[in-house]
Amino acid sequence: MEAAPPRPAIRFVRSPDGVRLAYARSGSGEPLVLKAATWLSHLEVDWDSPVWRHLLRALSGRGSFVRYDERGCGLSDWIVPELSFESWVRDLETVADALDAPRFALLGISQGAAVAIAYAVRHPERVSHLVLHGGYARGRLVRGTTAAQREEAELMCQLAELGWGRADTSFRQFFTTQFIPGGTAEQHQWFNEMERISTSPENAARFMRAFNTIDVTALLPQVRCPTLVLHSRDDARVPFDEGRLIAGGIEGAQFVPIDSRNHLLLEHEPGWPAWLAAVRAFLGGAAAAADPPLVEHLSPRQREVLALLAQGRDNAQIAAVLGLSEKTVRNQVSAIFDRLGVESRAQAIVAAREAGLGGR
Repeated sequence: MEAAPPRPAIRFVRSPDGVRLAYARSGSGEPLVLKAATWLSHLEVDWDSPVWRHLLRALSGRGSFVRYDERGCGLSDWIVPELSFESWVRDLETVADALDAPRFALLGISQGAAVAIAYAVRHPERVSHLVLHGGYARGRLVRGTTAAQREEAELMCQLAELGWGRADTSFRQFFTTQFIPGGTAEQHQWFNEMERISTSPENAARFMRAFNTIDVTALLPQVRCPTLVLHSRDDARVPFDEGRLIAGGIEGAQFVPIDSRNHLLLEHEPGWPAWLAAVRAFLGGAAAAADPPLVEHLSPRQREVLALLAQGRDNAQIAAVLGLSEKTVRNQVSAIFDRLGVESRAQAIVAAREAGLGGR
């Protein structure tokens, strides 16, 4: 079995109001990706978790990845004077300022997307790329149009206050099935426990009430950096239309629907490699620079074939474009598989896009 990568060192920095924020940096080189914090996080436990480890290690494996525990969560201070949208933006500013990096890519997942959007608007000189997944510009009380929707939003907060800290997992399982309905029994069990150890019942309710009032719709047209928006088609936690709204409001944003019903993508589902390929391709050549031997061993002709393959062309189409026979293309594709160490066209396409090939 392949050895697990070393656990990243955890450091602390203080926000302007004195809250200690725990952060960790893994990987090395470019691109540098900073993840806006979300709740239900724990820097130490997440690294080996069956829900987060594939994403953390993938983003650490080709570049540098920085994450931090939100105030009120994980290894950051739990007893805090303020849990609000403004405090989350200030915390992101604090962690960003602690990094020795003038520019970086910013990743926002779930409510972290709105925080990342606000930061990108306030500090356009710092953000090179913006990647948003499962995000929303409008909280439940902002996008809710009926009394029933508003009652449901408050009911969830009350459920957290009543059942978050209990040994009985039935209350927390309700939230787990919204975040990862397609998860395995192991993943559900882990997420149930993560909810309990990552924050207190009081903070859980405070978080959700603050989430409900988020509204960054007015900021969307002010985003100036290249932006990639991804959203699971059947997301049970945040409606798919919220992802469409973000992508439609940011000029030039790319929108990538992911075939999944999970709010947090899991390693075993088909949507995960599609998500990773899209993110790596969006971040550009810096990801490929971390591992140049992938394509350095290919001949110029093989690179041409691989680039066309990455565009989704079949052997007949590649042959027509390059003026080759289909047999020659088949032989070239087989040679490419051998040199890249892959077994399928899908894996070759991922490798090509990571190397920046495949643009039409």
